[in-house]
Amino acid sequence: MADIDDKKAEAARETAGSGVSERSIVVSGGADGEVEAGTVESLGADKYVFAAFFGAGIGLAFLLGKLLESLWSVLVQWPAAVKVAPQLLRYAEDERPTYTMLVGAVVAIIVVIACLRNDGLRRWADDVALELSKVTWPKKEIVTNGTIVVIAAGLFATVYIGLLDRLWGFVTTLVYGA
Repeated sequence: MADIDDKKAEAARETAGSGVSERSIVVSGGADGEVEAGTVESLGADKYVFAAFFGAGIGLAFLLGKLLESLWSVLVQWPAAVKVAPQLLRYAEDERPTYTMLVGAVVAIIVVIACLRNDGLRRWADDVALELSKVTWPKKEIVTNGTIVVIAAGLFATVYIGLLDRLWGFVTTLVYGA
């Protein structure tokens, strides 16, 4: 059964190609009036895969930087760690985020490149992007109208619950006194 699913996924990938589509363009030449024909490549669904990996890399760099900064602050407070590694005190507390973010960014770049080169993970991401490219997304007008309805309903519910709270507060004050 898994072989059939793999064959279907492979056939879908072949049908969609690698996500790279080519369009012919004509480029006018220099002073002698030569005309060159070329191609422009667009990434298709792959741009979403790269964007997701890029976003994940930025998030990972941020989290690793903050984690390393916290770890550094804890180690500086620990006398045994300072005795073993006195270099921990070399940098002021306001300089540490710069270095920890740099280390976090380098580690995140390495992790993202390793993930991009992982065939299984890359195939999964490509399949997700392929499926998402098949989705019919709603038009801007529909999204705007839906957003207005949600905001209006939220405001109505807020006012309604606020009025009920005031009413029950008033009734409670009348019954039990102030």
